[in-house]
Amino acid sequence: MNSPVASYLRALLGVHLVALRAAWREKDRGASAVELAVITAMILAVAVILLAVITHFVKGAARQIKSTTP
Repeated sequence: MNSPVASYLRALLGVHLVALRAAWREKDRGASAVELAVITAMILAVAVILLAVITHFVKGAARQIKSTTP
């Protein structure tokens, strides 16, 4: 995963994790809830993208399977 998108997502997630850790140290619950929502949304986006990629490859491989039924 050396693509620019993956690097950007890692950097963005890292920034939010740093802010989340700082909020937890300062007992700032409001900021931590926002940070958790952003992190959750990013994880969800990555999961949806992975699902789309896996589905694409599976469908491509399924087309290449030759049927053996008469």
